[in-house]
Amino acid sequence: MNSILITGCNRGLGLGLVKALVKSSKPPHHIFATCRNLDKATELKDLANRNPSIHILEIDLNNFESYANLVSRIGEVVKENGLNVLFNNAGVAPKSTRITTIKLEDLMQTLQTNTVVPIMLSKACLPLLKQAAAAATNGEQEMGVKRAAIINMSSILGSIEANTDGAMYAYRTSKAALNAATKSMSIDLFQNKILCVCLHPGWVRTDMGGSNAPLDVDTSSSKIIETLFKFNGSNNGGFYQYDGKKLPW
Repeated sequence: MNSILITGCNRGLGLGLVKALVKSSKPPHHIFATCRNLDKATELKDLANRNPSIHILEIDLNNFESYANLVSRIGEVVKENGLNVLFNNAGVAPKSTRITTIKLEDLMQTLQTNTVVPIMLSKACLPLLKQAAAAATNGEQEMGVKRAAIINMSSILGSIEANTDGAMYAYRTSKAALNAATKSMSIDLFQNKILCVCLHPGWVRTDMGGSNAPLDVDTSSSKIIETLFKFNGSNNGGFYQYDGKKLPW
């Protein structure tokens, strides 16, 4: 993998993924890590100061007009090699979860951040992803992250079949919609040999996951990176958890 763009890297799983990639046996030449507020991304900045492969990009992903500049800046670095992986990690989870308490603004914000943003950013990055896919060498003709891929961070809470508890309307619907979008991407981009996969990170101890979660960030992140490198054409359009287990839609 020559390059990867990961969104939402100021903390939590996004930061964990950057750390895991840096520690991997063959780290990418370029790790593009987005954050909404650079002043608050202290740990990410410290990590970048020690690792020149990390490029921090400050952006509000809900500002769709800023995507062209983001793509341009990445293109200036990767040049003819294109972008190998777009990892749509950034997301939100509102506090109001029951049908009696859900708020319109929570639904709208969550759907935009968790579903619309990954779709529109994938669209914006397509030229770079297609460039990477076309530039694949003889040894990288198989679909996978070494060629070109879109990885969308989903959740088991987006599974309709696995929903036995109800509630969490904004989060569940946003992730179910993201799963549907990822499946369509896998069909639409198959001719370009761009792998498209939904990934569940597990229940992780983050601000979103809470302190009772069984997984820590480092474990989930390292397992995700291991799993990414195992993905191939047979995984295209699938829904998997951090350790590679296939999940129900």
